[in-house]
Amino acid sequence: MLGKIKLSDSDMHHHLRARMLQRGIDKREIEQTLEKGKDAEDAKPGTYGKVLVFPYNDSWEGKFYKQKEVTVYYKLVGDKMTVLTVKARYGESFEEELK
Repeated sequence: MLGKIKLSDSDMHHHLRARMLQRGIDKREIEQTLEKGKDAEDAKPGTYGKVLVFPYNDSWEGKFYKQKEVTVYYKLVGDKMTVLTVKARYGESFEEELK
């Protein structure tokens, strides 16, 4: 676990903000995923990833979903973390939902 994460707007590159909007992810979800998520098994060498499942119970692009799985990929350079990108999957029956 990375501990308490607080991202500022200046920490988020315009590319990351565009992906957040495109994929329906907010800053709070990124912070919680980094704090509480499990390691992403598909992170490329030299990068890290965290995955967290959120209760959703809402519609996304016209379809209702019970859950949203958020994955955050990042690099660590010294003590500085750089978030590279984020992705979301909408569905149900994902493992371990955030309560």
